[in-house]
Formats: sequence, C-alpha cells, structure tokens
Amino acid sequence: MRLTDDYGENIKMMSGLLRVGESFDLIERRLAVQDKQMTFYYIDGFVKDGELQRVMQTFLSLKELGDAPYTERRLPYVEVEVVRDVEKIVTAVLSGQTALFAETFGQEAILIDLRTYPARSISEPDSDRVMNGSHDGFVETLVMNTALIRRRVRDTRLTMRHFNIGGSSRTDIVVCYMDGVADERVVSGVCERISALSPKSLTLGFQSLAESLIRRGWYNPFPKIRTTERPDTAAAQVLEGSVLVICDTAPQVMILPTSIFDYLQQTDDYYFPPLTGTYLRIVRTLILLLSVVATPLWYLYLEYADVLPAALRFLIPDDHGALPIILQLLLVEVALDGLKIASMNTPDMLSNSLSIVGALLLGDFAVEVGWLSSDVILYMAFVAIASFAQQNNELGYAFKFMRVITLILTALLGVWGFVLGMVIFCVLVATNRTLLGHGYLYPLIPFNFKAMRRLLFREKKSDFEENAQKKS
Repeated sequence: MRLTDDYGENIKMMSGLLRVGESFDLIERRLAVQDKQMTFYYIDGFVKDGELQRVMQTFLSLKELGDAPYTERRLPYVEVEVVRDVEKIVTAVLSGQTALFAETFGQEAILIDLRTYPARSISEPDSDRVMNGSHDGFVETLVMNTALIRRRVRDTRLTMRHFNIGGSSRTDIVVCYMDGVADERVVSGVCERISALSPKSLTLGFQSLAESLIRRGWYNPFPKIRTTERPDTAAAQVLEGSVLVICDTAPQVMILPTSIFDYLQQTDDYYFPPLTGTYLRIVRTLILLLSVVATPLWYLYLEYADVLPAALRFLIPDDHGALPIILQLLLVEVALDGLKIASMNTPDMLSNSLSIVGALLLGDFAVEVGWLSSDVILYMAFVAIASFAQQNNELGYAFKFMRVITLILTALLGVWGFVLGMVIFCVLVATNRTLLGHGYLYPLIPFNFKAMRRLLFREKKSDFEENAQKKS
C-alpha cells in the first residue's frame, strides 16, 4: 500500500494504523511552516529529544517548504530517506524512527533516523572472561554490536546484510561475513533460510531465531549453533570465513557453520603464548572427556572389584553408605543442579556464599549420616568442576545427559552397558545436524589435517592472520 496525493487522507490513515491516542508514548506532533501543515510521528523514549528539536527548528526557519526530495536534501541530519510504502513507514516508526508528512510532499514521506535505544554498557560478558585482552562485550542493541565488529575489521569486504522478520516483533537481523572469504553456499543458504522464515514473533530474540532456523530433535541434546558475546571472537571468526547472524535485543552472536571441535577453543587461548594456549586446550579436552566417563567407569570398577589388580584396590570405598552407589551418584547429579538453580535465583551478594556453604554442609551431613559415601562426593566434585571447563551451558548439559545414560546402562548391563553408552554418545555426536557447513565432526569427518591441527594446537597470531589472508 502506498501513500496518496491527499495530505489529510495520509494523516488520517497513519493515525489509524498507528492508533494515535490509544498509546501515550506514540506521539503525533503537528507544525505549520509558511502556512503549510506538517506532521511528525515518533515514539517517546526512542527519539533523541535534542536532535528532534533541532530538526523542527530547521523547518521553522525555512522560507518555503518544497516537495519531499527537495526537503530531504536540505535537512541537516545524517540518516534521512524518502519513502512511499505505508508498511515500511509504520515499521520504521515502531522501530524508533521519525516519520514526517507535509502538504507539499504529495505521495511521499521522509523518514529521519533520530532513534536511540536504552542500552547497558559494553562490559565484559560474565560467561566468557579473559585475563588478558579486551574487556568489552556485545549488548542488546544491533547497531552497537555491528559497530564493535567494524571497529576490529576495517575492510571493505566486510558485509552486513539486513533483514526484518518476526511478525508482530518485526525484529532486525543482520548477516555478517567477509565477501570473498566466506563460503558463498553458506552465505546464500543462511540468507535464504532467514528470508523464508515467517514466525509470529521473535520476542526472545536470539533463542527464537535459533529455534526457527533449526528444528531440533528432542533426543539429541548437543548444541547445533555456536554463540559468542565477545566482539574479538566474532571478528576473528569472520576473518576465518565464518558467517555471523546478529539479532536485535540479543547480546549473543551466532557463528556458522559449527562443529563440536569449535567448543574446544576459548578466547583466552589466544591471549597466552602458543605453548601455554596449546596446553590449556589439551587439558580442557581431556577434562571434558573424563567428565563423561569418570563416574560410569568408577561404578564399573566397583561392579568388577574382584578382578581388579592390587594397584587399583584404592578405588573401592571402605564405606559404601546406606544407599546403593548407583542411587547415590544419581542423587548427587540432581543435587548439583538444585544448587545451580538456587544460586541463580539468589541475589548476587549471597549467591557465592550459598553455593559454597550449601555444598559443604549438604555433603558433610550426608556423609556423617551415612547416606552417601565420601568417594561419591569426591568423584561428583570432579564432575561438577569439569562442567565449568568449557563455557557453553548447552554442551555441558549434553555431556551430563550422556554421563547419566552411560551410568544407568552400566548399572543394568555391566561392561556391555558402558560400551553401549559410549556408542550412543558417538552416534548422537555424529548424527547431530547443524544449520549448514561440513558437518558436526568437521575437520575429523571429512578429515582436514590443517584445520584439525589448528583446533588442537594453538597457532601463533602471525600464522592465524596468514591463514585468514590465504582464504581471501
């Protein structure tokens, strides 16, 4: 639908579409310039008051009010656009822009981007802190997030493609990539999928978009999309050829394509010397793998204690506790999640104290009463610490579910149950379908030696930049 030549009819239509008068914060401001009427539409709280006042003063100082293109060229502001489409005008006003109509504009209107969104500071994200390097992070404002990436990548090939989807929410989405470096099939695939989406809304921002892009199988808990809240990580991934999806109102940035080996990397690795970074990466990988097999393997040893060599006899606890070992292990698994939930719902000043004191008291009392074995507390403490070895909570819970399934199968079927649990673990990882790209096990399947070496061993910064340059 387009505007008409009649100014009064346009104003009546816009006032009806925007439901002026029904909402206190939707403003219709009328001015007279040289006996010509003009009307501003904007949302209070989204507009820069000082800038809008200067724009109005500019119009009041004009000797004549011409058509829309003539006025647009004389308007002293950086982001101004002449439009005719009614739907575009309504969406722009609801997004925070200011729409201007005048008697002399005919079938056109002017959009002035005077918006400003409430935003927090670009402080470092709590989930991905580093000891060295930059300490800024993404926020809930789309334009600020794109600026944080452009600040680090000053290259004309850096491309930001804009989409607006989400029905009632009409959420702004940006696909960011390096032209000529990123895989064209991945870029076109991501853009096509976003364009084809027609959700009722994206009120939850990133999470709503992720669930719309990828239909998840309930039985596979492994994450399908990697995210980051750090601009330096996002910029590094773009230079390597990844595609970023940035969603308004969300501080997370989606990194595509994704494989499970990407989670072995952390930003802090690149702020240490190569030897230290490689050591930390290897330790992180071993701890993650041990977190899956630690308690099932220990329980398997207890089931076959009579065939254990003398050197491993220390694994058998002196006091098994009142409850069966398998029940103790499952009980502590649930108790750990209970402590996490309690900590998240506790005020910040008390959360750390509650977590530490609660864990110490519950563990000590359970051992004293005889419910739990001290060995169970020891192994579950290792599992709890190991869950924090990587930053992705979704991957942490995927490893937890695999550990619990393997533990139950081991209790039911013995050695074959443990083997079956490991097979299920491998099958779920191998069959996990991501959005686009080589696959969840790349660069192991299909095998790419250079890419695998880069994931397992921390390269020098010069080598990293050289590899990114070769891709371009």
